[in-house]
Amino acid sequence: MTAISSAVRSLGGDFPAEAFGRTYRLWSRVGDFSDLFTWDDLNQIIARHRLEPPRLRLFNDGSQIPHHSYAHPVVSKRHTVWHRIEPAGLHHQLKDGASLVLDAVDALHPGAEDLATALERHFRTDVQVNLYASWTPQEGFGVHWDDHDVVVVQLEGAKRWKLYGATRIDPLRVDTEAPEPPTGAPVAEIVLQAGDMLYLPRGWWHAVAATEGRSLHLTCGLKPTTGADLLSWLSDQLRVSDTVRANLPYFASPDERTTYLQALRKEFTDALHEGVIEEFINARGSADPGRPIPSLPFVDGIPADGSLCVRLTAAGAWYGVDEDGHVVFSAGGQEWTFSSPVLAVIKLLLAGSTATLGELSVSSGLPVGHVAALISELVEAGAAAVSWRR
Repeated sequence: MTAISSAVRSLGGDFPAEAFGRTYRLWSRVGDFSDLFTWDDLNQIIARHRLEPPRLRLFNDGSQIPHHSYAHPVVSKRHTVWHRIEPAGLHHQLKDGASLVLDAVDALHPGAEDLATALERHFRTDVQVNLYASWTPQEGFGVHWDDHDVVVVQLEGAKRWKLYGATRIDPLRVDTEAPEPPTGAPVAEIVLQAGDMLYLPRGWWHAVAATEGRSLHLTCGLKPTTGADLLSWLSDQLRVSDTVRANLPYFASPDERTTYLQALRKEFTDALHEGVIEEFINARGSADPGRPIPSLPFVDGIPADGSLCVRLTAAGAWYGVDEDGHVVFSAGGQEWTFSSPVLAVIKLLLAGSTATLGELSVSSGLPVGHVAALISELVEAGAAAVSWRR
């Protein structure tokens, strides 16, 4: 079992019902994450990419270090200006106690992307992975809270986490008020060692510092799915209703206003039926483009080559089986109805596997040409990608 598989498995069992969104949880020795993302990987990303702030930034004792302290402007021949990281300046700041943050590293590194994709499939929401590196016990950010749940994977070294709990239940990035800073001692103080994993709900105040020596960890931010999101989606769905589309009767009599409000209340009450949460999650997932990847050089359909590799790129995709036994598959904002043998193909792709057209053909009993035609439709919709290698 890979380290990513071990991490996802740890987040199953009793975790969703007992801890998710409620309290922190620590797992020791989940797996060997040392190859998931390395110092060499970080060096290559910094050297090869234009990491304009705030994509890459440094913090020391709660304050962000000015970008010009470790980067200098470069003017390209097309007169665009970007900032190149200066290794000497970067080393100096980090040696002096700064922590390095690299946002959305899942868009820059295959291993981090694999972790994000696995978590997106498990939690059925968008995930962004940020990387944190530090060399001293100096706290980079001070005591702070995040507006999203996080799953932390310790890659190397050790990090001390002081957890203070939440001072406002389920705070949002756009909210009616901000959480008050915590008072008193932390409710928990833990040390993450290499191979450990931590879950922290949104709104939990925390402070983080390396214990000794260098530390490298990934923080996976889980986009929250709230009641506000559900109500916003419902308001769009209810535009089919004459009552919802009607002008508010603010010039009408009190009785007419009451009648209108009663009709509006019934519309929303009926819409909030027992299965509406699953309906909303499925609809959002099927509309999510996921992590689209081109399938070059195949711009005009996928050839019937059994060695070509296929993977689903729309993590929110889902399927159902209608009363006639047909497979209804939704992904990338589109929906298809397939014959029952296609179910084997869909299940294999939804499991997150990369499979060859030949393997999909064998699993479904369909000719390779038929599988290639099916995959061509998914590629055209941006829901899958084809490549020469796994």
